[in-house]
Amino acid sequence: MANTQSAKKHVRSSYRKWLRNRYVKGKVRGALQMVNTAIASGDAEQALALMPDAARQLDKAAKKNVIHHKKVARLKSRLMHKINALQAG
Repeated sequence: MANTQSAKKHVRSSYRKWLRNRYVKGKVRGALQMVNTAIASGDAEQALALMPDAARQLDKAAKKNVIHHKKVARLKSRLMHKINALQAG
């Protein structure tokens, strides 16, 4: 339990950050899931159409320091590799 005034303030601010991070991560997961579902079904056009929204959500999460920017780059790269492989084959 927080005893000092600053510790109580830190509890409040960390809770607000936790809520924001949870919301942003949920948006990212949803966007990624939609793209991965399209890839799994073999629909390259739909996956390519959904990719800009997923990239936008990832970039917003990186900008807010919810997800590390290098992880965002890795996720976007892997998704595009999957989509390109689906289009080629």
